[in-house]
Amino acid sequence: MKSPHPDLAMSWFHRFLSLATRAAGKDEDWEFTEEPHTERRRKILKKYPQIKQLMGYDSNIAYITTVEVLIQLFMCWVLQDANWSSILILSYCFGGVLNHSLGSAIHEIGHNLAFGHSRPALNRILSIWCNLPMAVPMAVTYKKYHTDHHRYLGEEYQDVDIPTRLESYLFRHPITKMLWLLLHPIIHGIRPFYKSPKPLTGWEMINTAVQLIFDVVILKVFGVKSLVYLLAGTLMALGLHPLAGHFISEHYLFNGGQATHSYYGPLNFVLFNVGYHIEHHDFPYIPYSRLPEVKKIAGEFYDDLPYHTSWCKVVWDFIFKDYMGPHARGVGYLKDEKTEAKADQNGRVKIEQNGVCKVKSS
Repeated sequence: MKSPHPDLAMSWFHRFLSLATRAAGKDEDWEFTEEPHTERRRKILKKYPQIKQLMGYDSNIAYITTVEVLIQLFMCWVLQDANWSSILILSYCFGGVLNHSLGSAIHEIGHNLAFGHSRPALNRILSIWCNLPMAVPMAVTYKKYHTDHHRYLGEEYQDVDIPTRLESYLFRHPITKMLWLLLHPIIHGIRPFYKSPKPLTGWEMINTAVQLIFDVVILKVFGVKSLVYLLAGTLMALGLHPLAGHFISEHYLFNGGQATHSYYGPLNFVLFNVGYHIEHHDFPYIPYSRLPEVKKIAGEFYDDLPYHTSWCKVVWDFIFKDYMGPHARGVGYLKDEKTEAKADQNGRVKIEQNGVCKVKSS
């Protein structure tokens, strides 16, 4: 394996440890220092200031997501009298794919990348529109907590994407890890409320009210089967599903202490380039359509980093590799004087051993 860029070798980006290591240590040994992408961002912008020109928004996402919402409404009409097996199969293979795509659009819109930071209300309205086929109100709440995921990436208690210690203890066996994946949309949905609760906002109440009205209309106009099609698609596609591999690939420690991994594969087309995850965390105000350009301009900051090429492989390894599971979620920030000792004890997972990540040689 080729070593990371030498200027970045000692940054927090390469010094994350697993949640299991964090849980086994003492709380006083850990402290939040600096979000791990901050140093990378500074160095990249210093060398390539033209990347700032990529920042902004891309309103084309509004047209794409509107087509997806309308397709889901059409499917509700088509499936109102279908048999239950067809409902479930199409929910997993088609409706779930569209709903997961809309979920990724909600992530993008949550960064105000549809209409810009000067028009937050339009971004919230579009996210609520995208939320409709998902059947469960989540768009505005997701934005509220996702902000902390970027600001406190790897900080156990502020980054609500990090599983709880109880999750890391309970879900270690392949069967229980499959159960965790099946329950992932529910666990992921309720975790913020008990891990880092925040006051309810007006936009969240609007989101909930609009969603409930939409669900009732679907139920009355098309019947229970159409509503089940939408809800089942959301639950299945965000759970034990190939597309859900991106939840694992992004910040789990497949390769030593690397805080974030990217995925470069065809499914980025479906999920609005969410696989360009290192690039996204480096520059969260660059829209999805321009993230490949970041990698192209600043290639030496990305090309030598391990990356994923298959979310199916990610899910498979998560289930069947002993070193993977909720306990393998990357966390920081161990105090400087303790980092080297802990890293030596924990060891580095070699790419040649797990076969998940690849390194592109320069």
